[in-house]
Parts: sequence; C-alpha cells; structure tokens
Amino acid sequence: MGNQCQWHLWFVLAITCFVSQNYVAGELERVHLKGQPRNGNSSKGDGFLGFLVVGDWGRKGAFNQSRVAFQMGKIGEKLKIDFVVSTGDNFYDNGLNSQHDPAFLQSFTNIYKSKSLQTHWFSVLGNHDFRGDAEAQFSPFLRQIDSRWFCLRSFIVNAELAEIIFVDTTPLVKSYFLNSDNHTYDWRGVIPRKRYITNLLKKIVVGHYAIRSIGFHGDTEELVNYLLPILKANNVDFYINGHDHCLQHISDTHSRIEFLTSGAGSKACRGDMKKQRREGLRFFYDGQGFMSLQLSQFDAHIAFYDAYGTVLHTWNAWKSLFHSSM
Repeated sequence: MGNQCQWHLWFVLAITCFVSQNYVAGELERVHLKGQPRNGNSSKGDGFLGFLVVGDWGRKGAFNQSRVAFQMGKIGEKLKIDFVVSTGDNFYDNGLNSQHDPAFLQSFTNIYKSKSLQTHWFSVLGNHDFRGDAEAQFSPFLRQIDSRWFCLRSFIVNAELAEIIFVDTTPLVKSYFLNSDNHTYDWRGVIPRKRYITNLLKKIVVGHYAIRSIGFHGDTEELVNYLLPILKANNVDFYINGHDHCLQHISDTHSRIEFLTSGAGSKACRGDMKKQRREGLRFFYDGQGFMSLQLSQFDAHIAFYDAYGTVLHTWNAWKSLFHSSM
C-alpha cells in the first residue's frame, strides 16, 4: 500500500475486512463503494468511513428488534454512515424457505425503515440461515424487492479506507456435520467440507462465529486453529462477529487484534456468560443492541449501543500514516 494507511478488519458472523491481496485477488466478486454518495448526505472521498454492525436480528420485529432498528436509524443519521454490515443469522429460526418468503419483508424491509438505513446492507450467512434455503439469500430477486440487500457466500467490499472480505464460516464448525440436532441444513456449495475449508483458507475469512467470546457459545475452536493464525500473520486490526447474542469487546493478549461481537440485533442471551478465558475482556453486555465503527486514515472509533441508543462502551485506536504491513 506504499505510504497509505488501510485498516485491516475482519467481521465474523458477517464480515471480515481485508487481509492479504495475495489470497483473494481475482477470485471473489468485488463491490466498489468509492465515489458513491454517502446516503445522500455528502460525497465520498472525504477521508472517513462509517458503518453500523448488527447481527442475529431477523425476528419480524420481536425481541426488541424494532427498537434496536429505530436506534440504529438515529445513530446512522448522526454518524452519516456509508453502509450497514450484518454478521449473520439474518432470518430466524430457519432462514428463508425461498426467495419469495414473506419473512424477507417482515424481518428486513419493514423493520429497518429509517432514512439513514436506506443504504447498502452487506450480509453473510449464519448457522440459522442454513436451516432454510441458504442460497435464496444470494438471489438477485431479493435485490429487486429491496435494493439495499447484498448477500453472497463470499465477496469483497472495496471501501475508501478498508477492503472488507465477507466469507461464510459456518461450514468450518464441524459439529453441524456430526450432529444436526434434528435440523436440516442446506449444504449446497459446501460439500465436501474438507475441500471447502481448504479453498476458504486460501482467501481469508469472515463469518458468523467468534474467535474469542465469553458469551453462551464461547470460543470457536475451529476458528482459533484455522483462522486466528492467518489474522495474526496479516496484521489484522479488528475481528468482528456475531453468533453470541450479546455485545462484547476482547483484546487479544498476544497480538494487535481487537475481537468485537455484535450479535444482539433481537433476542439476547441474558445471563449466559462463561467464566473461563476472561483475559483481555474490556466490555460485555448481555442485552440487545448494535455497534458502530468509524474510520479515518489515522484512527478508528468503536462504540456499542443498547436498544435505547445509550452508549455502553467506546474504544479508540490509532494507526501510523506510514503503516506498511500490507
């Protein structure tokens, strides 16, 4: 990248941000945002990038989904966001049954109605999405219904200050293949699993699962083994995920990585907090809410909000202009 500064972000449960061009160049579909207007508020090229992150949300407004959506609209307007990121589990409990499923309107279009949220929504799949017709969420037909929606198994968003890679990580979790718990999963495009994992790790990943979490599901062993070493080797700054229905911030004690969970878009897991591995824990909240991330060339500002828009936790990070880790 020469003397330019680019943040390396990984959004799990829904998205990860850039990792090495050597892995992904020419292989994944790219969405270019540079030069597009920021939600009608100002033009791009202003040296700032802002977006909201929400996960585990699609419940037709129930479990405070509508309340969280309303506050997202207020914060989105205040921050003049560029887009929204969904970290997966977009439609409960069993994904969409087809591209014509009314749940798309009931849980997405009719819920996130604020003006500031009428912008790009970049999404990846979570484990609940695989219980229905997983590929329905990739259908261009949904974008005809609501032009904001964009979801593929793997893709890259070329934003102003960060290159964000969205990859489906659910197939990495072996337990879904060993014990389906009486659920049927749509593994089209994934089987055989070993080949999928081999190809995935050549690209770098973003998914629905946490690497570090003290929430109900805890650390994801497969991501600790497969993904974390790649993140460290590529100087990733942030890893953002969902899956656990909470908000949390954990600093890695062995690298620069900040682990950020935003999986509280509707139903929360009250009281489900693990006692082990709390090193690096900076913040945990077991209620509903969402997260914002604002980037400039020099710094990043992270904030977590509850369902009433109250700021629960903030974090600032700084980056050298002449950072050359790329």
